[in-house]
Amino acid sequence: MTVQELQDFRRELHRNPELSTQEKETQKRVQKALEKVGCKNIIKLGGTGLAVFFKGEKSGKKILLRADMDALPIEETNDFEYRSQNPGVSHKCGHDGHTTIMLGVAAELAEKGIEKGEVCLIFQPAEENGKGARAIIDDSNFSFEAEKAFALHNLPGYEMHKIVCREGTFTAAAQSVILKLSGKTSHAAEPEKGINPGLAIAEILQLSEELSVKNIQDPDFRLITLVHVNMGEKAYGVSAGYGEVHLTLRTFSNDIMKQLKEKLMNQVEEIMEKHRLKLDSEWLEVFYANINTREAFEAVKSAAEENGFEFEERNTPFKWGEDFGLFTEKFPGGMFGIGSGVNTPALHNPDYDYPDEITTTGIRMFTSLLRKNL
Repeated sequence: MTVQELQDFRRELHRNPELSTQEKETQKRVQKALEKVGCKNIIKLGGTGLAVFFKGEKSGKKILLRADMDALPIEETNDFEYRSQNPGVSHKCGHDGHTTIMLGVAAELAEKGIEKGEVCLIFQPAEENGKGARAIIDDSNFSFEAEKAFALHNLPGYEMHKIVCREGTFTAAAQSVILKLSGKTSHAAEPEKGINPGLAIAEILQLSEELSVKNIQDPDFRLITLVHVNMGEKAYGVSAGYGEVHLTLRTFSNDIMKQLKEKLMNQVEEIMEKHRLKLDSEWLEVFYANINTREAFEAVKSAAEENGFEFEERNTPFKWGEDFGLFTEKFPGGMFGIGSGVNTPALHNPDYDYPDEITTTGIRMFTSLLRKNL
């Protein structure tokens, strides 16, 4: 594919963003584009995802590459010609670019083929809500046992084309929880006749602060962030009987996440008992930490050097979660970043836009990784 064709495809995706698990038209567009460049072995996976397979004549390793396809519930403020046509939905994380990179890789493999081994290219839905990787892996049609798996993400704040990676944790484990506190309403003049969750909520917020280790240099880093609180109604004669606390938890290892969840929930249960409240909890948006093996890190570094890209070994993991962590939990591999500009809007900002200039950078990195690992 030409640079212009790649740019046109990316901007078509940008005009037509779809939320997590709703990527039906995106799936159709990607499948049509794959067929157009000569890909044959294409299957639907994970509901709205796709996979395309390539096999060499000689036996070799099995390598998996993944790109994400979903957009975010953010109203775009950009006014360029290819701005989002779907109100309240836009590609504010660059998944339109990641998908285009993977299409470029597929086009090259379809044209040149591979001599040995097997390659699986995943076009994953629902990365933003942490459901897509699980949907792919649990799909009965997915049986590819990768010996290595790689993914990338564009990185605003870094010089364009710079490759960023590190051994060990690349992105954090992240999980969200809704704590539902049920008590009993009463007249506001007689709160003693009800069970108000207010004090319990205050203690949970204090507990969240106490359990956090916010120093990003600390290997025991753990962060609990309050994202939403809801209690009672604006009825000044009524003492509230129900409340909710919404939190996100972040750690740099899956084991520490497990420990943090257990400690949080054990102490929340004690608070509930103290205040005579009933607790229901709901966990959602579960992201595993992306763990880069030493071998994967060295392969990324070598691919960057081979292509003449500046390389930076990052000192600390990124604090955001990324659904590829479930793949690195299942298969050895790694994730890396590509700088998308220093003075540019950050990810998830309403004026963010993926830079088309780095599409060929991603294609060259992925194809080098395939050559080195097959």
